[in-house]
Amino acid sequence: MFRILYLEILKTFKKWRTYLGFLTVGIIIPLVATAIKLSGEHLDKGIMRQFQEEFIIVGNLFNGWFFSHLIMNSLFIHIPFLIALVAGDILAGEATAGTYRILLTHYASRTKILIIKYITTLFYSLLLILFLAILSLVIGHLFFSNGDLLILGKEILLLPQDELFFRFILSYLCAVVAMWTVASLAFLFSSFVENAIGPIIGTMSVLIIFLIISEMPIEIFENIKPYLFTTYTSVWMKVFNDPIPYSEIYNSLKYLMLYSLTFFTATLVYFNRKDILS
Repeated sequence: MFRILYLEILKTFKKWRTYLGFLTVGIIIPLVATAIKLSGEHLDKGIMRQFQEEFIIVGNLFNGWFFSHLIMNSLFIHIPFLIALVAGDILAGEATAGTYRILLTHYASRTKILIIKYITTLFYSLLLILFLAILSLVIGHLFFSNGDLLILGKEILLLPQDELFFRFILSYLCAVVAMWTVASLAFLFSSFVENAIGPIIGTMSVLIIFLIISEMPIEIFENIKPYLFTTYTSVWMKVFNDPIPYSEIYNSLKYLMLYSLTFFTATLVYFNRKDILS
């Protein structure tokens, strides 16, 4: 099984679309860092101007940690699309190429093939988030100084520097679990069709609809929100609360993993009953 998994990962990383996510992240992060660096003191003063009348600011709060948090906030709505590009193709691509029968005849059972492809999908999602984490943290600290993290939201938080490494590691791990749920949904849609465009569009459509319902403060939606997985995908943001709400994070991760398992189980049931003609 490990040999088949290894071959599946190799096959996935031979496709050009697999590298599109890494290329996108690899271009955007240095580009944003360079633009901010060239803006110099103007951007720093613009961010801090609203606090200078009420707080005494010592040091540079626009630092590597602030940059990494900014990148995570900015890109997190786009990362699901990059993941869907690969997850939506991993099964549909076999149908398009007409290689299902070869796989099932020469390698393993449907269940084993599906498990291998699912693990490959999760592995790709993990690598993309890991790449985002390393690149944003490294470039952030190379371009900008170290220091405490200023969180600008409903409340203003200033998190001390010695806590930040742990918080960021935990937040990226939470982000991985959230993106696994998105990948699982795209994986499910990929089993239905013979073209990867459908699963990609379908996944993004579901995300957009669910996010709108999750974010809109409308009373009729309040009873629906607990049943939408998008309600829990922002779990990584909870890591930057003070104190860290571990029970809320645990519950969110639990629901996300339950959704992922449900999507995979549905894929397994459908795929084992599917009439494969090519």
